[in-house]
Amino acid sequence: MDLSPYVDSIRRDLTVAAEVAGPEARIAAERLTAALDAAVRLAFMDALSTAAEEVTRELAPGSVDVRLRGREPEFVVTPPPSVPEVEEFEEVPPPPPPPDPEQGTSRVTLRLPESLKSQAEEAAAREGVSVNTWLVRAVAAALAGPSFPPRPPRSPSGPGPRIGKRLTGWAR
Repeated sequence: MDLSPYVDSIRRDLTVAAEVAGPEARIAAERLTAALDAAVRLAFMDALSTAAEEVTRELAPGSVDVRLRGREPEFVVTPPPSVPEVEEFEEVPPPPPPPDPEQGTSRVTLRLPESLKSQAEEAAAREGVSVNTWLVRAVAAALAGPSFPPRPPRSPSGPGPRIGKRLTGWAR
């Protein structure tokens, strides 16, 4: 950023104001403005640095810095990190309601393949709950959410009712 036009403007304004007092005051003002060049530039740098600090506070975690390159200030803008845009939100069903404490509990023996048991234990650990709590939630969610249509009752003759030579019924 070139400060020269601003410094020259102050110099002109001071010279014009001194001309009213006569030629001697004008000459003194010209000498004074030449000596004030560095002080005026420093005052501008202080003002720009203060402004950059205010912008940085509003832009956090991004920042704006003022650096001196030669005799001229330069702004360095560091934008805040961008947040990746999410194209689609996956709809997550709400958690199932907690079981009614007045209903009591029942004990069930559940036989799982070792690999499935290990996966259930890992999932429970990730959520910071016991395996029992995780299984209760999984069952409640399965019963509350969209599920397969209910199965028809099994016939004594096999997996489904027979009509002619065609087999009908439900398959999983």
